[in-house]
Amino acid sequence: METFSAFLLLATGAILTSAQTGSLMYPYGTSQGDTKNNKIDDGSSAEIPISVAFTFYGKPYRALYVNNNGAVSFGVSVSQYTPSPFPLTIAKPFVSPFWADVDIRNGGDIFWRQSQDPSLLRRCTEDINRYFPRVPFTAVWAFVATWDRVAYYGSTSNKVNTFQAVLITNRQISFIILNYAGIQWTTGTASGGNAATGLGGTPAQAGFDSGDRINHYTIPSSRTSDIINIGRTTNVGVPGRWAFQVDEFVVPAPTESVECAL
Repeated sequence: METFSAFLLLATGAILTSAQTGSLMYPYGTSQGDTKNNKIDDGSSAEIPISVAFTFYGKPYRALYVNNNGAVSFGVSVSQYTPSPFPLTIAKPFVSPFWADVDIRNGGDIFWRQSQDPSLLRRCTEDINRYFPRVPFTAVWAFVATWDRVAYYGSTSNKVNTFQAVLITNRQISFIILNYAGIQWTTGTASGGNAATGLGGTPAQAGFDSGDRINHYTIPSSRTSDIINIGRTTNVGVPGRWAFQVDEFVVPAPTESVECAL
């Protein structure tokens, strides 16, 4: 799994336009029973025990962390704010919808919950069946982590990002869905970014790393200025959404791969 050139050639063409991506987001917020992370720079949730094991590259995990800097991690929290390229040189298995220097002291909230609510599981099942039609699947558990209108470290602007990671399993097969409802900045000032624009320096990284230096995936444009457009990219034909099977390495080919005029 060290190279993914075939997938990258397909995915880099999948820059599509969308009038509204907010509808892609799974329900979140205190009205859904979500817990909020504390407003601490480079912080994370406490370790969150989960009721159903989530298998990530052959390893079943019974707990995870929601990290302020744009990642859901297994076994260890992640305080690092400047993203490193995958594969990581240290064993930190995690999913990163948008790994960057988030600072919710400057604005925004981070919500999370695990759920076995039938309506949520039905929506998860429908989405997975649509994107992975050859995999018989009925969701029994989901974890929804949402970074809602979050600011960046050192910000002197009103720019905010909203994105989400959804973990889904039927106890044997595991998936992640990454949703993007608005990306306005890529970098905090401690990563070399501009305080007024949230751009420059070392931009955000998106994808996942199993921690074994073998199984990993980097969404195209990560750690480049083009990551600002991640809300218009996809590997499943839906702008602003990426989906992966992660109990083993499977990346679906995009259903659309024609670049549209912006």
